Amino acid sequence: MQELSQNYTTILKEELVAAMGCTEPIAIAYAAAKAYRELGEMPDHIRIACSGNMIKNVKGVTVPNSGGQKGIETAAVLGVVGGNADKMLEVIADVDDAAREKTHELVAAGICEVALAENVPNLYIKAEMWTKDHAAAVTIAEHHTDITEIEKDGKLVFIAEQSVGVKKENAHKDSSTAKASEENTITGDRTKMTLKGILDYANTVDLAEVEEILERQVRFNTAISQEGLDNPWGARVGKTILENWSDDVKSYACARAASGSDARMSGCPLPVIINSGSGNQGITVTMPVVTYAERWHLSKEKMYRSLLVSNLVSIYIKHYIGALSAFCGAVSAACGAGAAITYMSGGTYEQIGGTITNTLGNVGGIVCDGAKPSCAAKIASSVHAALLAHYMSTSMKEFLGGEGFVESDVEKTIKNMGYIGKIGMKETDREILNVMIDKVDVDSCL
Repeated sequence: MQELSQNYTTILKEELVAAMGCTEPIAIAYAAAKAYRELGEMPDHIRIACSGNMIKNVKGVTVPNSGGQKGIETAAVLGVVGGNADKMLEVIADVDDAAREKTHELVAAGICEVALAENVPNLYIKAEMWTKDHAAAVTIAEHHTDITEIEKDGKLVFIAEQSVGVKKENAHKDSSTAKASEENTITGDRTKMTLKGILDYANTVDLAEVEEILERQVRFNTAISQEGLDNPWGARVGKTILENWSDDVKSYACARAASGSDARMSGCPLPVIINSGSGNQGITVTMPVVTYAERWHLSKEKMYRSLLVSNLVSIYIKHYIGALSAFCGAVSAACGAGAAITYMSGGTYEQIGGTITNTLGNVGGIVCDGAKPSCAAKIASSVHAALLAHYMSTSMKEFLGGEGFVESDVEKTIKNMGYIGKIGMKETDREILNVMIDKVDVDSCL
C-alpha cells in the first residue's frame, strides 16, 4: 500500500511542473537553448526537425514572451538568443525586448529551417545548429523535457539510458548533462494506476507530501484564468460564456477553465502548472474543481484531495493515449475535473466511474488540430460535458456497457478510449496534419 501511494506521489511531482505558454513551442525553445549551450557560440544556421504532432501544435499558437510572434522558427531562435536552458519549460521566461527584436530579425533573415521528421515518436524534436567550425544537436523524445541525445561536432556526448537501440558505452556522460537527465527521468509507474487506487490515495495520503505542489497549481492556474477574464486574450471564450450564460457554478466553471486557455494560447507570459505535459490540460483539471469548492464552501483539505483525483484521473486516461495524438486532451482533463467534482460531492466509486464513462461517451471524439485560440472553446465544451456527466451519474443515470465503446467496467472504457485515441485515430492525425500544412488538395477528394 505504501509503495502504491508513493508511486502516485511520484507521478504528481513529475507531472505538475511549471511551464510558460504552450508546452510544444516551449519544448522547442528548450531544445534549441540546450543545443546553443553545447555549441558555445552564436550559430550561423539552425535546423529544427519535428514530428508531425509537434508541427501541428506549434503552427497556430503565439510563442509566449515573443511579442506576438508565432511558429517553430520563432520558438527556436528565441530559445537561442534569450533562453535559459536551466529553467526548462520556463526557458524563455526572462527574455527582453532586445531578444525579441533579434529573434524577429534572425527569423526574417532565414537563419532557421524546419523539417518534418518521419518514423519518430509523436513527440519528437531535434535541434541542430552550426557555425563555420562547429556543430551541435539536441534530441528530445516522448516527453517535453526528455533529452535522449546530445551531439557535439559529430560525436555523441550524451545518450539517455532509455534510448532504444543505442549502447550506452558509445557516449560519454558529462556530469552536468547526466544530472539534468536524472532530473528529467520519468520514474512513476503509470501502468499501476487504477481508478480505485486513485481514490484510495486521495482519501488517505498525508497532504503534507503534496500540498505545496497543489497550492502552486491553484495559485498559478487561477492567476492566468483571471487574466483571461480581465483582458481581451484570444477569442475571449471565457468572457463570452460569462456575458451570455447564467452566472451559476456550471457556467463559471466552464468560463474559468476556458479563459486560462484564452490567455495562454495567445501568448500570455504567465506560467501554468501543467498536467500530462499540457498547460491547457493543467488549467482544465484545476479551475472547475476550484470553482465548485469555492461555491460549495468546502475546506481547503477537501479541495486538495479533490484536485488529487482530478489530476490523477487525467494522467491515467492520457497515459493510454500518449502525449500527442488526434485525441483532444481537454477531454481527458475534463474527465478528471468531472470525477473530482463527483468525489467532492460525496459520490461513490460507481458514481465517479459513471462521470468518467458519461464524459467519454459524449465528447470522446473531439479531435486535436493543434494548439491555438479555439482550444479554449474545446475546453469549455469538454468541461460542460463533464458537468453533465457528473449530474447524470449522481442521479444514477449512466451510459451502459455495450453502447458504442462503453463497457460496464469504467477501467475497460478508459482503455477502449485509449486504444481509439492512440491507434484508431492515427490516420486521422496524419490527415489533420496534411490539411494543416497544405499537403492535400481537399477539393479534389470531395
